[in-house]
Amino acid sequence: MNKIKKVFVAVDTQNSKRAKYIIKLTKVKNLKIGYKFGLEFLNSKNGRSFISKIKKETIFIDLKLNDIPNTMKSTLLALRDLKINYFTVHISSGLKALQEVKKIANKTKIVGVTTLTSLNNRDLNDIGFSTTLNNIITKQSKLAQKAKLDALVCSPREVKIAKKFFKKEIITPGIRIGGDYNDQKRVMSPKDAFKSGSDWLVIGRDITKGNIKKNIKKLLHHLKS
Repeated sequence: MNKIKKVFVAVDTQNSKRAKYIIKLTKVKNLKIGYKFGLEFLNSKNGRSFISKIKKETIFIDLKLNDIPNTMKSTLLALRDLKINYFTVHISSGLKALQEVKKIANKTKIVGVTTLTSLNNRDLNDIGFSTTLNNIITKQSKLAQKAKLDALVCSPREVKIAKKFFKKEIITPGIRIGGDYNDQKRVMSPKDAFKSGSDWLVIGRDITKGNIKKNIKKLLHHLKS
């Protein structure tokens, strides 16, 4: 029996009515759907208030915190009134910061972000890394495991590497149903991402742009084919 596939829909908007519309149209029986809210929505005029009123949904707050330990911990504490199921922090913030956030997380799952899917080896070299992307993912996965994080975000192309060292949930952005990569560089189709070992996919524009119901049907058809 196949496990039900799990997808976070990226609610990338500043408009609360649009967010409500996206949630309404993406409710399907054939998939487990959660909702990812990032900096754009949380910093919008009514974003925080909107999230505080959501009931019975899996909520993923994607702030990708990367700061000193006390600031990261204080930020999560400031959001404690929200029902947050998953919360992202950059693994590059270091072991102490990761441990401090995990310590006060309660029921919120702390998700370590490895290397953004908008970057490739050339970009990393420009930033100052002298090693390969695969080596970086290996070290980040080991650190996430050491910090006892609950989940890991990585490109679907690096899932097999990450799973060698990190033994909990893997969440993968960089998912494309069609051929338009937009600003992503390390991408994969939904079907192939699940085959590679992803537990959750993050899909934004391929679901929310255009006819949402048709896009969901397209996704379901892709996963069955």
